[in-house]
Amino acid sequence: MARFDEVKNLVMSLEADFEKFYEKNNQAAGTRVRKGMQDLKTLAQTIRSEVQDKKNTAEKA
Repeated sequence: MARFDEVKNLVMSLEADFEKFYEKNNQAAGTRVRKGMQDLKTLAQTIRSEVQDKKNTAEKA
């Protein structure tokens, strides 16, 4: 569940920047949102790979 907590923490850390960008049109916050979303994408891909590896290992056993 540690990976799930990482995802939750990353999303929650972006909340203030989402508000600043969408409600106050703060362009710098938009840049931080884009970076955070890229980090989320990278983390998601890492988790997908881990799940696939674990699944494949379980099938061989």
